[in-house]
Amino acid sequence: MEVKEVPQESIYRVTRRVRFMHFLPMWRSSVSKLQAVLHAAARRELRLAGLLAAAVLYGCTSALASEDAVTAPAPPPPALDAPVPLGPGPDPRIGRPVPPRPDSPERPPLSAAEKTPHVALLLPLGSQAFRRHAEAVRDGFQAAARVQGGAGLPVRVYALGDDPQQAVEHYIRALEAGARVAVGPLTRSAVSAIADSATALVPTLLLNVPERRPGAPGDNLYVFSLQIEAEARQVAQIAYHEGYRKAIVVADDSPLLRRVRQAFVDRFTGLGGAEIAAHTFTPDPSGLARIKQAVDAGAADVAFLALDFRRARLARPYLGALPIFATSLVHAGDAGTLAGFDLAGVRFLDMPWLLQPDHPAVMSYARRGFQVDIELNRFYAFGIDAFRIALTLLGGTAGAEIDGVTGRLTLGPDRRFVRGLTAAQFTDGKVTAMRPRP
Repeated sequence: MEVKEVPQESIYRVTRRVRFMHFLPMWRSSVSKLQAVLHAAARRELRLAGLLAAAVLYGCTSALASEDAVTAPAPPPPALDAPVPLGPGPDPRIGRPVPPRPDSPERPPLSAAEKTPHVALLLPLGSQAFRRHAEAVRDGFQAAARVQGGAGLPVRVYALGDDPQQAVEHYIRALEAGARVAVGPLTRSAVSAIADSATALVPTLLLNVPERRPGAPGDNLYVFSLQIEAEARQVAQIAYHEGYRKAIVVADDSPLLRRVRQAFVDRFTGLGGAEIAAHTFTPDPSGLARIKQAVDAGAADVAFLALDFRRARLARPYLGALPIFATSLVHAGDAGTLAGFDLAGVRFLDMPWLLQPDHPAVMSYARRGFQVDIELNRFYAFGIDAFRIALTLLGGTAGAEIDGVTGRLTLGPDRRFVRGLTAAQFTDGKVTAMRPRP
């Protein structure tokens, strides 16, 4: 039999294929490991985004590294340049000139076109952490301006970064440019810097709660926020007025949720109720079993969950038939019917924008594509009501009640706007508004 010589090129191809087949399983394993790493990184990024959103939404500073960072005072704000008129003609709301600052760096003078009476909106649009939330507030603010008009004044947006000092500088710049009302900033450190700067010469609506100000803000400072502790206090009031007196509280150990728990307990006990048991949430079966034992003891007549959506789903089955209250943290939007059944019977408060789409105030404004991100949806509604409050400040009618999309808005004696929220409950796998707001 004749034996043909195999070409060297064919031997090379076969050898290469054999080697490829040999390394293929290892290559596939490496790809799988890489995909797992990428997925884990994506999950970490989402969790970080949630923490950063909470930092704005619930009144923290932009620093999240420790609880000390949450409560640290803002750096001292800069002083002002020489007095500059605030626009053509006197403004009866401005009672004193801008104080001078000899060490201020030189800034280019404003042009005549820049010195125009306007509504100033100061938001951290240049912040990597808060840009999306700031954009949602801006879009809601501008949507309301298109619907209701701006009392003849244009809206001018001032983009801030993360530096509180920069917020004060932009605020001063807005005053020099003719702002008749200012709205913002959004982060707690920035609003604290402005509140401490003594530069509020026009009505100013702060979009977060400033630090270290237990009393009323200054004459021209007003506060409007989505602070979650205020929700917890409203929940405590509802529970007490419905006849509940002995509460079991389940809370996560994060700084935010500890504050939520404390806000509920302070109001509930202040009204005459009692916290008879407090449990730190843990997903461990032993910890959940201890919650069930406390419920089975029969001493409590109500439960409060200082938990977010994911943890509340885990804790709910161990609370039996006990009436359960929570904050809007348990409302994650359209999370599916199964999640709704997991939270069956849990009552909470949230804004009409998310619970009452057929409410007249809600129907007046266009919706944006935030349905997949409920927090951005909240910020968009927040921007709508911020504009409506700004109009009342311009018109000198800040004390008037507003039927807002974030709640029924009333001005408290401390110049903070209070949001009367809508009650809702998880029933038959879905969220149902319990009753129209009074």
